[in-house]
Amino acid sequence: MIYMIPNNEFITQEGVPGPTKEEIRCLVMCKSKVSKKDVVVDIGCGTGGLTSEFAKRARFVYAIDKNSAALNTTEKNLKKHDLDKKVQLIHKDALNALKNIENFDILMIGGSGGDLPSIIKESYNKLNENGKIIVTAILLETPVEAVKTMEKLHMKIDIARVSISKGHVTERGTMMVARNPITIVTGKK
Repeated sequence: MIYMIPNNEFITQEGVPGPTKEEIRCLVMCKSKVSKKDVVVDIGCGTGGLTSEFAKRARFVYAIDKNSAALNTTEKNLKKHDLDKKVQLIHKDALNALKNIENFDILMIGGSGGDLPSIIKESYNKLNENGKIIVTAILLETPVEAVKTMEKLHMKIDIARVSISKGHVTERGTMMVARNPITIVTGKK
């Protein structure tokens, strides 16, 4: 059984993206097939929604963000859910942070600061055999960039576009309110 932390149990902060919505976190956990033996790198951790979910399931997680407010919010959420002991927070841009991290099993990219191809290429060299790179995207261009880069690395690619609607009760009934569609690109080494 997969238990996700409910959206409303995350601390949020103005100007810090997230948390990644519960349904998307669930899909990412399933796509990653994360296990207790895995080391995960989460780039663009935002409020730490995915970092927290990975920390519940993996051996260790590196959470990277160049925004200090994001790392502060991630740290608060990890402590709130008693997950901080399995996570190292890194306040750097992704490419510089990756230089100091040993091999890993899963790379989660939720934000790339425009460096997505370089991040994927740099990470591929440190990705263990059968490891996965997962990119979540709200922009149309991001999945195209991810797929092109992963193809050049001869990764096995899976793409899913997800549209989630949540019910909102009104006087006359339940209205379904759509959220932004999210594309999840998974590349396997």
